[in-house]
Amino acid sequence: MSVNVRVNDLDEALASCAKGDRAALREIYDREAGQLIALAQRIVRRRELAEEVVQEAFIRIWTHAHQYKADRGSARGWIYAIVRNRALNLLRDGRREYTVENMDALREDGQADEVMAAWQKLDRASRLYECLAALDDVKRRGILMAYVEGYSHGEIAGRLRIPLGTTKSWIRRALSALRECLA
Repeated sequence: MSVNVRVNDLDEALASCAKGDRAALREIYDREAGQLIALAQRIVRRRELAEEVVQEAFIRIWTHAHQYKADRGSARGWIYAIVRNRALNLLRDGRREYTVENMDALREDGQADEVMAAWQKLDRASRLYECLAALDDVKRRGILMAYVEGYSHGEIAGRLRIPLGTTKSWIRRALSALRECLA
């Protein structure tokens, strides 16, 4: 039984994956891989590592599709969280080699443009856009830096030039406000 993945059918595709339908996994891959590699690359900063992250993520999606629960969030969010977590784990495990070019990229403030561009790409009629717009600029940037770019709290604190404790509490409060707004 093959699944044709349309705009809102990732739930069905994951359910089919849980039942062993390889075609459903292939449909998810064909549909999402480009964006998933881009997400991973923003975090790990190297294309070959990003591809490795996505490959590992799809193995996890295949083996853990039965754990996805639609009542706990969207299928797309579940898939993207797996990729994001895999990319962050790669960084934490120290498997990423930093070159001089990569270190300079980490220090650049030009990343702020990418973060805000991601926010601007959201559908202006979406509830997420409205809720993010309700946050003050620094808190919105902090949330986007953490969840779009994959920055750690320490990296965010350094880039925004605010204390680490303040960064952590702002992000925690901003997430709480987002949850409340989206509920």
